[in-house]
Amino acid sequence: MSLILLPASEVRFAWMLGEAPALDSLSLPPGGIEEAWVLRWLRDNLALLRGTVREGTGSWLMAAGGEVVGLCSYKGPPEDGVVEIGYAVAPQRRRRGYATAAVTALIGLAEQDAHISDLSAETALANLASQRVLEANGFAATGRGFDRDEGEMILWRRALGPGGGGDLRRVQ
Repeated sequence: MSLILLPASEVRFAWMLGEAPALDSLSLPPGGIEEAWVLRWLRDNLALLRGTVREGTGSWLMAAGGEVVGLCSYKGPPEDGVVEIGYAVAPQRRRRGYATAAVTALIGLAEQDAHISDLSAETALANLASQRVLEANGFAATGRGFDRDEGEMILWRRALGPGGGGDLRRVQ
C-alpha cells in the first residue's frame, strides 16, 4: 500500500463535487469519497485554515495508485496548541490501512509546526475501526462527549514531539 497526501484545494473539491473537470489524472472510487455536504464543509474550511498552519492547507486528499481514496484535515486552526483532526476513507476502500497511514502522516506534519503541541480527535462510540486507527497512532481516550448526529463520542488526544502519546496531558 502506497499512500500519499495531496494538498486539498477549492479546485479539487469542485472536481469531487462534480462542479469542475479534473486538473490532474486523479480518479475517484465508485460512489465517491464522502457526502456532498461534507465536501462543501471541508472546502469552506480551507479559508479558515489558510495561513494558520505550517504545511500545506491543513486539508489533504489521500491518494493511492492515482485514485483519491479518502480525505484528512485539521478541523480548525490551532487553539492553545491543539488541533482537532478528522479523516474519512471511501466506503469501497476501507480496511486497507489508509486511515492509519494518513493519521501517521498528519502527526508528522503537525510535529513540524511550532504552533501545534497536541492533536485531538473524536470518534463515535460505535466506530471501532476509527478507534483502532487512533490507538495505533498513540492517541489515548480522554473522555466522552455527545454529538447531535453521531450520539455518544469518545474524545482522544495525543501529545506531539519526543515520546508522542507518552507525555499525554489528560483533558477533562
